[in-house]
Amino acid sequence: MAKYFDVHPENPQARSIAQIADAVRSGALIAYPTDSCYALGCRLGSRDGVDRIRAIRQLDDRHHFTLMCRDFAQLGQFVRVDNDVFRAVKASTPGSYTFILPATREVPRKLMHPKKKTVGVRIPDHVATQALLAELGEPLLSSTLLLPGEEEPLTQGWEIKDRLDHVVDVVVDSGDCGTEPTTVVDFSGGEAEIVRYGAGDASRFE
Repeated sequence: MAKYFDVHPENPQARSIAQIADAVRSGALIAYPTDSCYALGCRLGSRDGVDRIRAIRQLDDRHHFTLMCRDFAQLGQFVRVDNDVFRAVKASTPGSYTFILPATREVPRKLMHPKKKTVGVRIPDHVATQALLAELGEPLLSSTLLLPGEEEPLTQGWEIKDRLDHVVDVVVDSGDCGTEPTTVVDFSGGEAEIVRYGAGDASRFE
């Protein structure tokens, strides 16, 4: 059974955040809220976590995982960003955007797109998630909590606990976080290409 944490959306309880971070470090797969919708997350180097996310969402090896980063400095450790892209990404973070960029050697090969050697990165504008990332000290490997055959992600912590109780280890409930996934912008070719329209304002990249 998954552990359930009720975390305050504006003043996250330090003890709960520390317990969730410890669980992630120990290999736990968590369901947690972001500024666009819920996500599945695990430690960056967790092969088991990656395999479990793929199984829950029925993903193939072409799926772009996302590194949920605390800030721009952390993001810069895992992707290569030239000056023009730097300005565009910096102006849009934190926010409901995922950026696909060339991965650095810090990113495990299994997480990269097999041909492009790219990875998705983002900086969420969500108090509880930011608190968790600060406590963890490294990115969370993440994927939108969208189940196979369903059109919208799960958005309620109690429902996630009920439906995924035996396939995730931790459920973090921090209130409603919306149903719309991020806007995804691919910068791997140097120019902005909008891959998915979502919660973030896409007009600045068009």
